Amino acid sequence: MDYNKIENKFCACLGSDNVYRNEPMRKHTTFRIGGPADFYLCPHSAKEIQKTVAICREEELQYFILGNGSNLLVSDQGYRGVVIQLWKNVSDILVEGCRIRAKAGASLAKIAGEALEEGLTGMEFAAGIPGTLGGAVVMNAGAYGGEMKDILQEVLVMDEQGEIFTLKKEELHLGYRTSIIKEKGYIVLAAALELKPGDRKEIKEKMDELKQRRVEKQPLDMPSAGSTFKRPEGYFAGKLIMDAGLRGFSVGGAQISEKHCGFVVNTGKATANDVLTLIREVQKRVRDKFGVELETEVKFLGEF
Repeated sequence: MDYNKIENKFCACLGSDNVYRNEPMRKHTTFRIGGPADFYLCPHSAKEIQKTVAICREEELQYFILGNGSNLLVSDQGYRGVVIQLWKNVSDILVEGCRIRAKAGASLAKIAGEALEEGLTGMEFAAGIPGTLGGAVVMNAGAYGGEMKDILQEVLVMDEQGEIFTLKKEELHLGYRTSIIKEKGYIVLAAALELKPGDRKEIKEKMDELKQRRVEKQPLDMPSAGSTFKRPEGYFAGKLIMDAGLRGFSVGGAQISEKHCGFVVNTGKATANDVLTLIREVQKRVRDKFGVELETEVKFLGEF
């Protein structure tokens, strides 16, 4: 495979300032872990995303869509393919009455801030989720009793063939940490959220309350990928892990948080292999002790 020829194609499409070779993924994940991606690309528009994916198809290159890397563990060996980052370059937000239209790379925190400024309620639960709109839509992200399905109205997506179309709320099949977008492998380009008029003071108080709860209960001062495990039906993952005696359990530089057992944190020099070994041991001990299978919420990229 002629990587120089492929690089020239990407540069012609995106400009050389937006094309990186052998880019360390530890710089682009909240875990601060991960080897190099063959290509790391930063498109600015739906058209550039479309062209980028077309080049990947032509060259038979696998690709991965990245937001701000907040729910991801990248292999120590990196990723033999193309990482397409949709974050700061694709993050416009537009408020139209009670509806907010935003591009996939807009952060949930920034959208929530816009909602607060406009006196719109319904977005408070997402103000502290460290992710982008695109990832939140794919996973139907939620916290503190709220989920994206409560406010989503429609989503602009692109399929693997490059076709762009809109999915209405009822077509999204939103469930616990899943959607038809995830099942079909669509790329989220933008979404429309429907909120309600509210009192700015009350909205701010709610956001501050949830922020304080996060600060008190979550290890926000250490690199992690957020909540590591999905909530098993009828249980809480963090409590199962704590009751299995695993608070503070570590493998290399990876550790079950002392503050919240549902989080795996990087204590400084954790490798992806450390994290994976720890996750598997936690799953085994919880299964042996309680007969409950813990499913990971964190996504894995590269060879493990």
